[in-house]
Amino acid sequence: MSKLSGLLTILLLASGCVFGQFETAEVLGTIHDPSGSAIRSVSVTLRNEGTGVERKTASDDSGLYDFFNVPPGQYTITAELTGFQTFRTTNVAVDVNARQRVDINLQLGSVNQVVNVSSAAETLETDSSQHDQVINRQQIVELPLNGRNYSDLALLSTNVHRSPMSVLFSATGTPREGAFNVNGMRSTFNNFLLDGLDNNAYSPSNQGYSSQVVQPSPDALAEFRVITSNFSAEYGRVSGGVINAAMRSGTNQFHGTVYEFLRNTDLNATGFTFSPAVFKKPTLQRNQFGVTIGGPFIKNKLFFFADYEGFRQLQRYLNFDSIPTLTDRNGALPVPVYNPLNQTVYPANTPIPVSQLNPFAATVLSGLPAPNGPGRSNNYEALLLVRDYYDKYDAKLDYTINDKMSAFVRWSQRKDLQYYQPDLPGPSGGNGNGYIHAIQQQAAAGYTWTLTPGSLLDARFGFSHVLGGKVPPYLGGPSMQQLYGISGLPTSPDLTGGLNSQSISGFSQLGRQTSNPQFQNPTTFNPKVNYSLIRGRHALKMGYEFMAVRTEVLDINPLYGADTYAGQFSKPTCALLKLAANCSVASDAASYNLADFMFGLPSTIQLGNDLVTNLRQHVNSLYLQDDWRVNEKLTLNLGLRWEFATPIWERDNLWSNYDPATNTLVRASGGSLYNRALVHP
Repeated sequence: MSKLSGLLTILLLASGCVFGQFETAEVLGTIHDPSGSAIRSVSVTLRNEGTGVERKTASDDSGLYDFFNVPPGQYTITAELTGFQTFRTTNVAVDVNARQRVDINLQLGSVNQVVNVSSAAETLETDSSQHDQVINRQQIVELPLNGRNYSDLALLSTNVHRSPMSVLFSATGTPREGAFNVNGMRSTFNNFLLDGLDNNAYSPSNQGYSSQVVQPSPDALAEFRVITSNFSAEYGRVSGGVINAAMRSGTNQFHGTVYEFLRNTDLNATGFTFSPAVFKKPTLQRNQFGVTIGGPFIKNKLFFFADYEGFRQLQRYLNFDSIPTLTDRNGALPVPVYNPLNQTVYPANTPIPVSQLNPFAATVLSGLPAPNGPGRSNNYEALLLVRDYYDKYDAKLDYTINDKMSAFVRWSQRKDLQYYQPDLPGPSGGNGNGYIHAIQQQAAAGYTWTLTPGSLLDARFGFSHVLGGKVPPYLGGPSMQQLYGISGLPTSPDLTGGLNSQSISGFSQLGRQTSNPQFQNPTTFNPKVNYSLIRGRHALKMGYEFMAVRTEVLDINPLYGADTYAGQFSKPTCALLKLAANCSVASDAASYNLADFMFGLPSTIQLGNDLVTNLRQHVNSLYLQDDWRVNEKLTLNLGLRWEFATPIWERDNLWSNYDPATNTLVRASGGSLYNRALVHP
């Protein structure tokens, strides 16, 4: 421990509490004369072709020059020294978080003579051992994307595969944005960064179906990099892949786009196996539209970029349910059933007297729609509606304070509202996700200060807040007491409405979804600082990051109760049927399960505690990275990282229903919200 403490102390003193290079890049190279010897004191200028911002440095005794904290974009590099022709290369593409090498060979002559070279940058990164793939702006904008989720393009990288969580839309599966496996690891093990700051969704149930807080439209991104292995020490909290994205910035020229992508039922094919005269295509209406605009407030100084995207989709899918037939509902079951409440056996196909039916069961069955198909299995079909509307926007300002200082601020927001029509209509239906909401907000700010030609300080701060959850279709309606006369269940409007979960094995679930309602509202604070230093052939980076995650969660179920009927009580024995002991009783599990329901005899009864927890976690990280260019052909990437993530704790110590003062468990009792809380109201 003493050695570790000493090491951490050295790192802290060396870094001054600082962190990594984020999404910006490094442009470096070696300058030679015609004989191949290194040249010192060459004046090198790096100019952003979009914003006109220039930076200058000079080569050292080894002929090395280095620009760090370079935003992604197109650049011009100029090298000048008396006695040599001026070297100028244009259209140098600098990618996000790259170490872009541009070596320069100066020719003898007058400085007024200019040698122009187009795109002299090496296409192979020879200064970094990490395995990655850059998805540039042209690929992001021009490659087709169904749904326009930029993160789908990560699949262009090696060892990246679509996750089973990211299934195509179906009645039982919802696609999750950003869900892919890197090197076989789970999709939740990836680390998303935007403008160098944490962009991960920390919702336990990932409400909103996204792995990211902010999901920029493709038109709003400059580019992104997918790093799959051999990470630099500046990256932590990841065992899958790092997705490092950079938002676009304004330039000296005004630029903008307006777009709409349309999918419509009338434009969809019916399919080779269906007859258009018989088969009616399910509805699919999608409008995805947006606008981007960027430009200068003050040329070469202050720039802005903003974008908006709207999404409107109505989709219907064919769904099948299995519900009791009208004959079943009259109590005429195809097998003999036994009522243990009055010890009576009702022969097969003999209606159970109405007086013997449980009033609750009778009311529930009467609230079901009539089957529209034969038999019991999949005898009710319907085209169910899924509605998905969202609006999202981003606004970013970039400010070049002077030739040594720059800053940016960004605000992003997305509001997504979805509706899933219940499988079954009417008061006895309600199963499904119902109404889903996801409101995501993020603020980001950064400040960069070039202390000397060979050192730089970069600070960032990120804040994210998400409100995500779902509620059943009839939430806030009459309680189970009012609808069915069932007491002991919650009466608060926050939980009441419709039928609670009734599971009759062999039939589709009746009533609301067991896990509904629920919500997860995470908030994150992410300050980080980085210090970069050039010392000869050593490019040093050291830093510190702090992450605070606060999540308000309601994710215990069933909050409104759930009953299961499994035929444990109504199947008669041979003795009850007055048959031989070795007789064979008709095997029809679904009928016996339904009979249990009709008699009001559940096999299990569940009721969860209505507990809202406020979870907390802090993560501290330190790192030191040394990219040592040993010679022209060998570069060593050396790094050390330390992380400490605290155990997750609950703000009010409510994360247990064990009372240490009395050594007892706190149990639910009368059904009120007060009595059902774990420790106190």
